[in-house]
Amino acid sequence: MSSSQIPEELETFYYTQRLDHFNYRPDSYTTFQQRYMVNSKYWGGAKLNAPIFAFFGAEEWVDDAIYYVGFLRDNAPQFNALNVYIEHRYYGKSIPFGSSEEAMRNASTRGYFNSAQALADYAAVLLHIKKTFSAQNSPIIVIGGSYGGMLASWFRLKYPHIALGALASSAPILYFNGIAPRAGYYHVVTNDFKETSESCYQTIRKSWSEIKRVAKSLNGLSILSKRFKTCKKLSKSFELEDYLDSIYTGAAQYNDPPVNVICDAIDAAAKKTDVLGQIFEGVIVSMPNRTCYDMDEFNHPSQTGLGWRWQMCSEIVMPIGHDRSDSMFQPAPFNMKEFVNKCNSLYGVLPQPHWVTTYYGGQDLKLILNRFASNIIFSNGLKDPYSSGGVLESISDSLIAVSSVNGFHCEDIHPETPSDPQWLISMRNTEVKIIKRWIQDYEADLALFKYKKVQAPKPQN
Repeated sequence: MSSSQIPEELETFYYTQRLDHFNYRPDSYTTFQQRYMVNSKYWGGAKLNAPIFAFFGAEEWVDDAIYYVGFLRDNAPQFNALNVYIEHRYYGKSIPFGSSEEAMRNASTRGYFNSAQALADYAAVLLHIKKTFSAQNSPIIVIGGSYGGMLASWFRLKYPHIALGALASSAPILYFNGIAPRAGYYHVVTNDFKETSESCYQTIRKSWSEIKRVAKSLNGLSILSKRFKTCKKLSKSFELEDYLDSIYTGAAQYNDPPVNVICDAIDAAAKKTDVLGQIFEGVIVSMPNRTCYDMDEFNHPSQTGLGWRWQMCSEIVMPIGHDRSDSMFQPAPFNMKEFVNKCNSLYGVLPQPHWVTTYYGGQDLKLILNRFASNIIFSNGLKDPYSSGGVLESISDSLIAVSSVNGFHCEDIHPETPSDPQWLISMRNTEVKIIKRWIQDYEADLALFKYKKVQAPKPQN
């Protein structure tokens, strides 16, 4: 995305960010330029203590977030809010050590790439923005989706003096350390397909053994390559299986394409072809206008892919597997030992699967957060596989779960459209109402604080 495609009302800035917020060795004071963007078009100004909406970039370029996240710009006018979008370190243009290649070169340079450093970055940028805009009393609402939603909720817990509240959309903060079921993600995917079409679910379930059977036959991989029009010959059946897995999980998570589109194609082909032919019809509608199908399409190296792989191999260890008997996928339970060995071979470091719950919490969340935390909205669409690791029940009057049985991944923070269903409109309205209450309560507290400060007796000489 070029700078010419960024909306004119957005201004781009770079903050000189410290490399390491938690150490005092000389190299910790190394800096890099962290990118953030500001839209002040609707801001009511510091005199009115108008709020600041801050979007936390996740494993991507911040430019991308501007387009797929509409919650800030859709609601800025009614809140008179200043909109801020902050890029996550090691992504986009916010790269330490000069380039992505240098930043990801070895364990020493990658060691500064973690969520705690990212949250400290956001804290520094937000305090800088408050100072720049003379907005000391402007409340900040932090917003994020998926990993960014996790960051938003964790930020409210770690930096309550900076963020008044957080909207954490599709944030699987419980998918760690054995809290959420390991098969939860794929169980939701299976349910999405099964509820759409029992016959489609059964066809997909049968297809894995059929793929393996053909692969083991004479010239089996050539046969599969021809039937699925792969761009290059399969070297093993897993390449096809992994490709299909990505199509099905993507449809369930993002509704793109909708699950019913895939299932309609699979079911419609039942009378004219075999199981593999049906599955290929599902591929065609999922990946339209292709002369061939690249089995590596979902695995091509990218800044996002390489960065997220490191984060998963260090601290974001989500033990996602599929080992339920009713799964439409072949058994593949998460194996921690294999995972650790793979990450160790890739990076020469051992993952820390318990660190997230040690540092941010997660165990006994309802008990622990009930009297400690406040002002977090956990929003989830229950068709999203990651909802299996989300907070689906309210913990207190201000730790509120907002969910919909119809929703998909981060759907509530996507841009509003005229075709939005009523349940989605209601979900967003609920979130807005909650945030308004937070701000009203804050304004009342601020007024009382100022009044008491004025009334306080002045010290005598």
